[in-house]
Amino acid sequence: MYKSRKAASLLLAGVMTVTLLAGCGSNGDKEKGNTTGAGAGAAANVNKEGFPIVNEKLTLTLMAPDIGIQNWNDMPVMDEMEKLTGIKFEYLNAPRDSFDTKKNLVFASGDYPNVLFGAKLTQAEELNYGGQGILIPLEDLIDEYAPNVKKLLEAYPDIRKSITAPDGHIYSLPRFDLNQPWYRNPLWYNGDFLKALDIKKIPETTEELYTYLKRVKEEDPNGNGQKDEIPLASSSKMRDLRTWILGAFGAYEEEIYVDDKDVVHYTPMEEPYKAYLEYMNRLWSEELLDHESFSQTDDQKKAKAKNNQVGLFSEWHAYFTLGGEPDTEDVLFSPVKSDMVAAPAIAKNRGYSTGAFAITSSNKAPEASMRWVDYLYSYDGAMLFDKGPEGTLWKYTDKASMTKEWLPVPGGGDREEYRSTLTPNYGIAAPMVISDDLTKGLKTEFDEWVAKENKEKLLDRGARVPFPALFLTAEESAEVTKLRSDLSTYVMQMEAKFITGQDSISGWDKYVGTIKKMGGERMAAIYQTAYDRWKTS
Repeated sequence: MYKSRKAASLLLAGVMTVTLLAGCGSNGDKEKGNTTGAGAGAAANVNKEGFPIVNEKLTLTLMAPDIGIQNWNDMPVMDEMEKLTGIKFEYLNAPRDSFDTKKNLVFASGDYPNVLFGAKLTQAEELNYGGQGILIPLEDLIDEYAPNVKKLLEAYPDIRKSITAPDGHIYSLPRFDLNQPWYRNPLWYNGDFLKALDIKKIPETTEELYTYLKRVKEEDPNGNGQKDEIPLASSSKMRDLRTWILGAFGAYEEEIYVDDKDVVHYTPMEEPYKAYLEYMNRLWSEELLDHESFSQTDDQKKAKAKNNQVGLFSEWHAYFTLGGEPDTEDVLFSPVKSDMVAAPAIAKNRGYSTGAFAITSSNKAPEASMRWVDYLYSYDGAMLFDKGPEGTLWKYTDKASMTKEWLPVPGGGDREEYRSTLTPNYGIAAPMVISDDLTKGLKTEFDEWVAKENKEKLLDRGARVPFPALFLTAEESAEVTKLRSDLSTYVMQMEAKFITGQDSISGWDKYVGTIKKMGGERMAAIYQTAYDRWKTS
């Protein structure tokens, strides 16, 4: 029977309008390549241990993306950091959706903020602006002023390799996410449909998945007497489905991945991708895949799901799409396998994202800036940035064991919505470390269930990282950018044509020939060279 669901409560507020200041450097320093700040004077003002960080109060500028919910000047977390450290920031925010454009304009202007926070700097940007001296090297500062970062990089040497540029320098700090296995949002089964169809065991193969989708279409699991069910839906031109379905045929990623023998593959020209296209065309031709998947917005897909029409979909948690409260009846997808492979290829999250924090040449106090951000990589600092100050949304029940409990949300309402007003670690990749310690005592039964599902369906089944984040040389990066601009457009166009039947898969050999002419093999060769360099570094 149809189970009513309340609308999801988590809504983002409108994006605030923020003006970037013309002069980002608070001290007016326009020198390029300054990697030591004000020298001995700046360093002498810094305490290497304890708080405050500086003996004399310091004001710096910080540029970051903003999601438009709370003015950073009014965020309790940033107030706490100022009181604790003695460092005040002037915020040069830009809306998240247009941040990359603003970031590029600032780099081109010659007026740089002292630090970049949550900026998602690409490795090409780091190599470019680091080479110009706009971003300063961080490795010496890490050794001397960032014990928490240093400890993490020693514990995860592959991450240190991935954030080290070919010139040997580290130009940005990553965000560590040590407890999130998902490579992309997982897929979820509509629990109402599973119950209505009396399905006790979810699909394990592509054929069993096909059978489930067929039953959704034909057996009226929403019970309204109409054939309005949509077995499988996408809202991002297959991106939210592609990795999970590709895995059934042995490919870990949609573009570049490395196999167990350290061989790099350019996926769109290989047999697993062809099999994926054939399977998705089969679903399309039998109307098991939503025919609006290449055009609809995420909100449009969610509207169908909230109307109890969609059987399988991508989302962080199912109830974010279906509405209502967390529900263990909506079952996490277990990667399926085809006859081509003995087991599905399951892509695992890298455990970090690059480009989260950088210091520019305008910064007169890089030592203090490094100590400030290093606190976010400690347990206490991460706890502050992730959950807000103690006593607002949470409190310790046993600090020695890091055990905590939730407090009532001030004024009532949704906890996550309220948290978004406390901290900048909401909707952006803030530089910090996320670990299980942060949620000790705070996990709900639903959280524990999701963790168990992740372990059994992903981690215990050999999930691994498809390809490490790594630097290309400037020459490699330029060549890849040129190749990808044409290849990506062609591959996406042909994917849509093959899936929708506009072009027959019988034209596969011609398609592969075109990709080879456009440089598909060269893409694989460039990444193979980069991977081999990373592997031995």
